[in-house]
Amino acid sequence: MNKVLLVDDDVVFRALLEQALEEEGYHVVCAEDGMMALSILENEKPDIILLDIMMPKLDGFGLLLARKEPIPVIIISAIDCEYDRIKGYELGADDFLIKPFNIKELLVRILALQRRVDLVRSERIGLVEHIQDDIKFDDMQYCVSIATKKVLLTQTEFKLFKYLFERKGEVITKQELQRSVLQKELGRFDRNLDMHISNTRRKLADIALPKTLINTVRGQGYSFAS
Repeated sequence: MNKVLLVDDDVVFRALLEQALEEEGYHVVCAEDGMMALSILENEKPDIILLDIMMPKLDGFGLLLARKEPIPVIIISAIDCEYDRIKGYELGADDFLIKPFNIKELLVRILALQRRVDLVRSERIGLVEHIQDDIKFDDMQYCVSIATKKVLLTQTEFKLFKYLFERKGEVITKQELQRSVLQKELGRFDRNLDMHISNTRRKLADIALPKTLINTVRGQGYSFAS
């Protein structure tokens, strides 16, 4: 976890923590509120987010709700409140640390979180490698059998999934998917393709299959996990 997104509206605290983390070898990107953090997340993917709760414009809870990628989060708050802890965990935070804290304790927690994330990632990669060899398509019912599980898709979702699977290892542009599967050109503000991909991922997650079977390649398109 070398890249850290630090989100905190306290200028002095932010500067001190940024310096301390950089002295430990971390690359730190800072945001003063949740809105700025969301803007940064559009272009960068940090390894971990250190997140304050009480901030203007968009607070920490709002950022947890609005984030698109499941990046690990440690909440750093000056308020030691059980309600905030519970709400933070419910919204997907991984850890909760009360200010002021010892930088060594933060570093230990970051390393512990990294170990957990690496373990989950390793297990997920193993699962993806296993199920790729056990995928069957029912072209009549638009059903995909993956290992021992089945997912029912719409006709368009089925065609998109199968098109990507048959070209696994390749990055398929949105333009190609739009023309080959949706049978039309991709408009500038057309979100239909993204909606179908999102719905397919949700259905995979509903039966405990990794959404990462379909990967987003930023600025290029989509690819089937390989």
